[in-house]
Amino acid sequence: MTVIVQEPTLSVEGNDLENKTNNVFEEEEENLELKLDGGFVVPDNNAFGHSFRDYEKESERKDSVEQFYRTQHINQTYEFAVEKKEEYAKLQKAVMSIWECCELLNEFVDESDPDLDEPQIEHLLQTAEAVRRDYPNEDWLHLTALIHDLGKVMLHPSFGGEPQWCVVGDTFPLGCAFNDAIVHHQYFKENPDYYNPKYNTKLGVYSENCGLDKVTMSWGHDEYMYLVAKDNKTTLPYAGLFIIRFHSFYALHRSNAYTYLMNEEDEEGLKWLRIFNKYDLYSKSKVKINQEEVKPYYMSLIEKYFPGKLRW
Repeated sequence: MTVIVQEPTLSVEGNDLENKTNNVFEEEEENLELKLDGGFVVPDNNAFGHSFRDYEKESERKDSVEQFYRTQHINQTYEFAVEKKEEYAKLQKAVMSIWECCELLNEFVDESDPDLDEPQIEHLLQTAEAVRRDYPNEDWLHLTALIHDLGKVMLHPSFGGEPQWCVVGDTFPLGCAFNDAIVHHQYFKENPDYYNPKYNTKLGVYSENCGLDKVTMSWGHDEYMYLVAKDNKTTLPYAGLFIIRFHSFYALHRSNAYTYLMNEEDEEGLKWLRIFNKYDLYSKSKVKINQEEVKPYYMSLIEKYFPGKLRW
């Protein structure tokens, strides 16, 4: 079924945004049936009829998702992430536009996602259109939603065909102790960093409130797209870049883990990330967006914030 999304009409400006955001967080604590700004209602079930991010629920994907995280947790070490960042920071894999990258992702399904088994471009458009309805004046947030997962292009053979465990899944800091809030944290006991005294303390190689920009995160699509956006001189605001880099850092924005590494600037970014995360998570469904209907709008945003082709 194809759904044509009507042009949004609501707006949030100035201090109203902060007040509305605070109300959202208060309501979330009091009511599990969360209603977001603009009327977005959290659905009861994901695309498989289960609760969202329920990694223990018996389903056709439970075993494969758990095996994915076991592999990820064993192999994501501090040295591995540093090496991958150095490799991809060269931006020598390809030259293409944002939309061309969106189309490449039609070929992939995220093996770590217990909520959806649709091609990635469907998820990107669902998220962007949901944000667009509720925040019509924040066009930077619409585009951020569209591109937040484009780093998954590392799965493509032309980018080296990276395995899913070093591209998708929840992200977490490396170089310090693994927190129990990370999904399937039990498998970190098979990671060599777990036993390394340099990396297995609360702060590890970091200092209190050093800022997340100083932290080495597990390597994945968040880190890669952040590098692509920043080094191609995007004009997206700071909050957009923060969302791109940390949207899979669920231990932070869902469980408040690792807050001792944050500085004041991170606190501002986290406010927007928590708003965005609800759309990223709860807009997942089997309902498809009419791509040709919405493409002209997103092409205009791409031209505004990412003119020309990008180095990847």
